[in-house]
Amino acid sequence: MLKILIPTIMLIPTTWAVPLPRLWSTTLCYSLVIAIASLSWLNSPQSTGWSHLSPYMATDPLSTPLLVLTCWLLPLMILASQNHTSNEPESRQRVYISLMTSLQIFLIMAFGATEVIMFYIMFEATLIPTLIIITRWGNQTERLNAGTYFLFYTLAGSLPLLVALLLLQNSAGTLSLLTLQFTPQAPLLTYADKFWWTACLLAFLVKMPLYGVHLWLPKAHVEAPIAGSMILAAVLLKLGGYGMIRMMAMLEPLTKELSYPFIVLALWGVVMMGSVCLRQTDLKSLIAYSSVSHMGLVAAGILIQTPWGLSGALILMIAHGLTSSALFCLANTNYERTHSRTMVLARGLQMLLPLMATWWFISSLANLALPPLPNLMGELMIITSLYNWSWWTLLVTGAGTLITAAYSLYMFLMTQRGPIPAHAVALDPTHSREHLLATLHLLPLILLILKPELIWGWTS
Repeated sequence: MLKILIPTIMLIPTTWAVPLPRLWSTTLCYSLVIAIASLSWLNSPQSTGWSHLSPYMATDPLSTPLLVLTCWLLPLMILASQNHTSNEPESRQRVYISLMTSLQIFLIMAFGATEVIMFYIMFEATLIPTLIIITRWGNQTERLNAGTYFLFYTLAGSLPLLVALLLLQNSAGTLSLLTLQFTPQAPLLTYADKFWWTACLLAFLVKMPLYGVHLWLPKAHVEAPIAGSMILAAVLLKLGGYGMIRMMAMLEPLTKELSYPFIVLALWGVVMMGSVCLRQTDLKSLIAYSSVSHMGLVAAGILIQTPWGLSGALILMIAHGLTSSALFCLANTNYERTHSRTMVLARGLQMLLPLMATWWFISSLANLALPPLPNLMGELMIITSLYNWSWWTLLVTGAGTLITAAYSLYMFLMTQRGPIPAHAVALDPTHSREHLLATLHLLPLILLILKPELIWGWTS
């Protein structure tokens, strides 16, 4: 663990020591080396159980893919942010990179933690850099409002979790993930126990976000700069799913009855958010709402507590992380040229930027879960396990997948096809930096087709 964590921590002094002309190239190369080194975590000797154990941190087949995704994203965020922060003063550029690096440090410690309280502290700590990135570098005047929504939704959801964890520590005597699964389970009969169950999951459901507590997400996404959108979509939403999978083992006897309303909400959210996407005019808003739709499937897969459901949820989380991050990057390249996120104002870009249209096409197809991409594998596993649980879910998930295909194609056709608007005359050509960015997002996604067992968790 430390061979990744210590270099990541040392990236912050490096950021402040490097002379300005070499700032972005140095931090990019450094973070890329860390990302490549983190791939060694995937080479775990045994298929189940913990590895790379240290007193406070460890990896297992559930956290490893999420840790690697976190490390992989930092160089991509640095690549994507280079253009729109280039006119900023030197100190602000350094602060921006330091904030992205601190986010990676907190996320590595959150996904690697073996102690639930340490996970909780790091889960909360990720709020601070994200909030500063949104409120300081956001694009529109609404950014303070978005930051407030983001902060208060997450805090209101996670304070009950802290009380629930302290109660658990009191009754079980330990909060270590290594031993918690072996503690004898209480019968959980009273109303207080049912409140405790809800408190344990509420923070993660808000973070995912579940339909109904999702209002902070589109605001945060739309107002955040590109790095904020990428890390939010790709990793911070996955903290919710990861936390739910970890906590589920302790909530066992009650989950069977109490999870019904949440599963219903999650599946209803898949359809509702897909329908909202079909009506969007704002490109970033569309991608943000599609994240809520995909995370609804993940939440349902985790809550029904079957090996297939959990495995599908993990696969879909990783695949969605790469796909939605790629879509945000592509939306940002459009925004940097046309200075508008309204889809009607920037159409027909396939004629002007033909290679970009290829990246758009692959990302849109990944978003609608085209076979044989991992997105389809995750969705199929979740839908199969849901159908096994209750055949009624087939109606909702079937409608959800149809609507997903519809809005993904709508997004592609609106941005790439159609007449070129009269005002789009002197657009910059695409840079190799942007093509590299798209390649580094979509290449892992395509390569995972060949070796999916890296991301399917314990069920292998």
